[in-house]
Amino acid sequence: MPVIAFTLPGAVGAGDLRVTVTDLRNHDGKLFACLAPVAEAFPDCAHDGRKQVIGAAGEPRLVFEDVPPGQYAIAVFHDENGNGRVDKTLMMPREGFGFSRDAKVRMGPPRFRDASFRVGADGGRQSIRMRYML
Repeated sequence: MPVIAFTLPGAVGAGDLRVTVTDLRNHDGKLFACLAPVAEAFPDCAHDGRKQVIGAAGEPRLVFEDVPPGQYAIAVFHDENGNGRVDKTLMMPREGFGFSRDAKVRMGPPRFRDASFRVGADGGRQSIRMRYML
């Protein structure tokens, strides 16, 4: 008699990616996060990727569930005033931002390859350090 195995979509070879956000200057507003699987989706998940929004209170932690193994990059921004966008003054962000691998910001967000990291079948952990320019 044949054996039929049933699996949940995304469950085989996928793990949870846990992200801790550090160095917030306050706990106002929300954190917007993008988990990008390709350069075209980084840093805002415009073409692909997973978005998450969580409150900035306490010790913020994000969990991206059932992430298949692969290369990813994470971008997080701290929407302190809750208006849903990155506020700027003279092209400089007034609110916080952070990237996986603590990728450096020069004349705009870092490149995908500078922020990318490998997620294995068991998922993984990342820590994102927030930065504030103004």
